[in-house]
Amino acid sequence: MQFNENLNRLKTYEPGKDIELIAKEYGVKEVIKLASNENPLGTSQKAREAIIQNASKAYLYPDDSASELRNALALKFGLKMQNVIIGAGSDQIIELATHAKLNHQNAFLQCGVSFAMYEIYAKQVGAKAYKTRSITHDLNEFKSLYEMYKDEIKILYLCLPNNPLGECLNAFDVEEFLKDLDEDCLVVIDAAYNEFASFKDEKKHINPAKFIEKFPNLLYLGTFSKLYGLGGLRVGYGVANEDLIDALYKLRAPFNVNILALKAAVAALDDEEFVKSSLENNFSQMQKFEDFARFNAIEFIPSYTNFITYFFEEQNSSNLSEKLLKKGIIVRDLKSYGLNAMRITIGKPYENTRFFEEFEDILKKN
Repeated sequence: MQFNENLNRLKTYEPGKDIELIAKEYGVKEVIKLASNENPLGTSQKAREAIIQNASKAYLYPDDSASELRNALALKFGLKMQNVIIGAGSDQIIELATHAKLNHQNAFLQCGVSFAMYEIYAKQVGAKAYKTRSITHDLNEFKSLYEMYKDEIKILYLCLPNNPLGECLNAFDVEEFLKDLDEDCLVVIDAAYNEFASFKDEKKHINPAKFIEKFPNLLYLGTFSKLYGLGGLRVGYGVANEDLIDALYKLRAPFNVNILALKAAVAALDDEEFVKSSLENNFSQMQKFEDFARFNAIEFIPSYTNFITYFFEEQNSSNLSEKLLKKGIIVRDLKSYGLNAMRITIGKPYENTRFFEEFEDILKKN
């Protein structure tokens, strides 16, 4: 059977490994998953209660307008409901944006290493990828490449903070950079981790209302999968001017987000205590990962997310990741990104302690 020739250019996205499969494969009783940037504190009590209260409605189609959640997000950001679109994860909105702007005659631009789905969706429609030489966000390189391929580039991605590396630009620098872009170029600010960055340093905070007012070609993405602990329900959102949201709605499948996800997301937004606890746990534990790296002479990029990336010179990241798997600890090997590195989600204190103990033992034996 023949398929769309664009599939020949694609690699399958590699998700984090499953806990039960690892436990069975390696015969490990307790598996710690530090690979997919999920919230180690789980799901907020308010969100769990909303799921239970609405479980009996699972036979019903959800509200296709997602009006309750869109209104809650609009209130949070000081916008109108018409400025918000809901997706089955923010990556679904990346897919919509791709189909709205890209085809085989044009291209997108991203930094050297960033979220894999930008390129996967683009290649599905035959679009070209331009990437900076720097693996992190270097706005001078972005500007140079944009000016060079201005007629081709129809989407420019800024992942703030960047996944899988963790670095983050200052909002002021982003704003200044965007002033020089053509209005026909769609700028996607992927802010899946921006709550973490804003908590650590408010200079990193991207204000969606301010940015979409200044830049009608800007799409801001957020998610409930990380900080809000709803990764298993798949719900994200996009914020933009009404014309851009209307265009994305033409591509959106009906009933694309399930009823439990919508209800849980509304409740999660309201649980400020859970959010505060999650952020405080994250950065208090992050310090331990930085200290561990310094003690063991491991290179890392200071992270504004809920993960940290370790880089290796003499050691092989795939080998190290495999040895951790055998001990029941799942991390994300970044060899598929062309990096000799691993990304580690910040877990609960006891999970992190076990990682440090097991990983130090592996490093010594190596």
